[in-house]
Amino acid sequence: MKSLKKYIAEFIGTFVLVLVACGVAVKSTCAASADVLLTALAFGGVIVAMAYSIGNISGCHINPAVSVAVLINGGMSFRDFIGYVIAQYAGATAGAAVLGVFLGDFSNLGANNVGPGIWLSLLIEAVLTCIFVLAVLGATSKIENSKVAGLVIGGSLALVHMPGIWLTGTSVNPARSFGPALLQGGEALACYWVFLVGPMIGGVLAALLWKFLNCKKCEK
Repeated sequence: MKSLKKYIAEFIGTFVLVLVACGVAVKSTCAASADVLLTALAFGGVIVAMAYSIGNISGCHINPAVSVAVLINGGMSFRDFIGYVIAQYAGATAGAAVLGVFLGDFSNLGANNVGPGIWLSLLIEAVLTCIFVLAVLGATSKIENSKVAGLVIGGSLALVHMPGIWLTGTSVNPARSFGPALLQGGEALACYWVFLVGPMIGGVLAALLWKFLNCKKCEK
């Protein structure tokens, strides 16, 4: 039952992320600097809200790249990792579906793009995800950080969105990208693999960097 509650929390968090933040991205069009800032703050704001509502239940990963980093660092079992990822993907898909109904149009649900080219987009996503996940691992590493962790994580997500929106639309989250891509179809779905592989590489790199930076044996 405890694991089920965690999975439901992850579903809800990812659902809200896609519905609200991608909804802001679509309606603002991100054509001007003010629109980019608004969208970045929407993504960051959702994370803050979810961190203080479901964080004590599931840890508020709502992102497979965060979950894989936590797995590598021994913070969850492989079984829970699979459960989290399934819940995240399901939540993102449901969020995109509801967003499409709200908009009355499924042609633009905030899917990411490979405007800079496939390989550069892959690199951008890996680097931005690594930065974000490092912030997550650092903010959640000590119990005394618990009161401000949500703000730090939300602020970090907003931060990486600011340059990333101009480039790939910023994924840094394979689940967030999947829902909109699946329901938009076409090119968005065809290039989805970039927004799966890039963020997961970034999450793994962040986990390994965190392990190295906190290695007590390495200090000797």
